[in-house]
Amino acid sequence: MKTIVVNAVERNDFGKKAAKAVRREGMVPCVLCGNGETVNFTIDPREIKALIYTPNSYVIEFHFGDKVELAVMREAQWHPVREELLHVDFFRIAQGKPVSVAIPVRLTGNAEGVKVGGKLVLSARKVTVSALVENLPDEIVVDVTSLGLGKTIFVGDLAVENLKFVTPATTAVCAVRMTRAARGAAAAEK
Repeated sequence: MKTIVVNAVERNDFGKKAAKAVRREGMVPCVLCGNGETVNFTIDPREIKALIYTPNSYVIEFHFGDKVELAVMREAQWHPVREELLHVDFFRIAQGKPVSVAIPVRLTGNAEGVKVGGKLVLSARKVTVSALVENLPDEIVVDVTSLGLGKTIFVGDLAVENLKFVTPATTAVCAVRMTRAARGAAAAEK
């Protein structure tokens, strides 16, 4: 999994007033939780632009002066009108412990059902998995070559080594649906 390096500054002021003061300076207040320790800090929103505005998932390497922490992003909070980043929550990665991350899904191949008039539909853009950091892939690759018309691939059908799927097994990843044009052609043949 790819890593992004971010410089962070710890903060000791808490509450709504302190968070507004941080935002007025052009910074974003953040929290790093996990392993029984919480760190409040601020970061420049330009440093995490690549993390926020992408479908990919990353491991973040925070530099607090001379201290280094590894984390994954849990949640980003936005202003409802101005689309301004208000707050970001991160989860600390502990060595030897699995971490849950949403990984993007990429489809490969040309589905059999598409060749006969169906439409390939991606239902789950991301799938949540749990694994050690060194075993996390950049993406989950799903081969749809054998997917026929009206068939669906579920999370339970996927098998990736050293990964445990947190997303329920009954969640549909992709399917080939019959289009209206294909239904009309099938009705005309009868």
